[in-house]
Amino acid sequence: MAPRITVIGTGYLGATHAAAMAELGFEVLGLDVAPEKIEMLGRGKVPMYEPGLEELLRKHVAGLEGSTGRLRFTTSWEEVGEFGDVHFVCVNTPQKHGEYACDMSYVDAAVTSLAAVLHRPALVVGKSTVPVGSAARLARLLTELAPAGEEVELAWNPEFLREGFAVKDTLHPDRIVVGVAGERGEKLLREVYAGPIGEGTPFVVTDYPTAELVKTAANSFLATKISFINAMAEVCEAADGDVVKLAEAIGHDDRIGKKFLRAGVGFGGGCLPKDIRAFMARAGELGVDQALTFLREVDSINMRRRAHMVELAREAVGGSFLGQRVAVLGATFKPDSDDVRDSPALNVAGQIHLQGGQVTVYDPKGMENARRLFPTLAYAASALEACRGARVVLHLTEWGEFRELDPSEIAAVASDRHIIDGRNALDAAAWRDAGWTFRAMGRPRA
Repeated sequence: MAPRITVIGTGYLGATHAAAMAELGFEVLGLDVAPEKIEMLGRGKVPMYEPGLEELLRKHVAGLEGSTGRLRFTTSWEEVGEFGDVHFVCVNTPQKHGEYACDMSYVDAAVTSLAAVLHRPALVVGKSTVPVGSAARLARLLTELAPAGEEVELAWNPEFLREGFAVKDTLHPDRIVVGVAGERGEKLLREVYAGPIGEGTPFVVTDYPTAELVKTAANSFLATKISFINAMAEVCEAADGDVVKLAEAIGHDDRIGKKFLRAGVGFGGGCLPKDIRAFMARAGELGVDQALTFLREVDSINMRRRAHMVELAREAVGGSFLGQRVAVLGATFKPDSDDVRDSPALNVAGQIHLQGGQVTVYDPKGMENARRLFPTLAYAASALEACRGARVVLHLTEWGEFRELDPSEIAAVASDRHIIDGRNALDAAAWRDAGWTFRAMGRPRA
């Protein structure tokens, strides 16, 4: 008989994982402590934008017409304990306020509450990104608190989801990593992931610490690669080089590769920034802080790009933002998402607003979240309206919609024809042909 699965926490990671497990054929019960979120998911609606996720939910949520009925949601820990054989913990691990370190309070609370209702053998699987050493501590906590004692086993199975591709990444992952303490955990997880394994997805079995390190190491490497090309953009600006051509040339080297080599305003979101900072904090606790001191410069380079964009915009409007209208195209930290956490676009917009600029923002999916985070900014219903009367237009999130804009149409409503491409994604020639002064980061001659 197939194991029954629960998912603790139904945010971005948890909702996606629950729907994907149902798609793989399992009976799934999702839990969250927020009743309004459970009510929404029970109607087949999601509290965030993720391509394909709502369709997948509606395919499986019990009670919806035509669904398989394999997916239900609850707020009851007791129901979760009675239902599940494998419990996935998918709660958030934000950065501590005023510190680099990771806030483990949500994970600790979830594991503690879950342990209390585990009266029979079960596998608890952590998917949250945590500091190395957390799994061993949580395994001891489970044994101490669960009525089933040592019959409750812990495994660690880090997630590698890309926002905008989360459904695909869950159903067809490029690798599955599991940190286990025994054969039982490995056997159960091989059963859970039999579908992807059968398609050829590598299944990597490790100990707890290695599994925990995989996610933070991967994110640190990607952040380093982005900051490297942004450092090269700084050099290109000083030397009249072209960072796009530079990236193209070095990307042909298979050892380097082309991905994550687009220079621009830098990375953001709920993962890379907080994960590299938490990694540095944990290395310090372990007494190996020097091993990761380079990540401080990675973080510094990334933040400098935002400040540089503000400077380029200030130059474009004549040296002062006071009373100047500025259009910002993009609010989310990346396209195909409504996530505005640590968004470079909103950070730049906020800095300009604080310096007296009249900033108007437009984003295809992130407007509601942006308004909640930056209520003092102005928001427009379209890119055209955002650019109306603007002295300078800043392209800060590389949505396909922005690449398809007609430069002549925008020119007809803008006050001045200055555009700065903070993502190196626009067609410079097309904008120049329409009479625009075009500026791109790391490409002073482009």
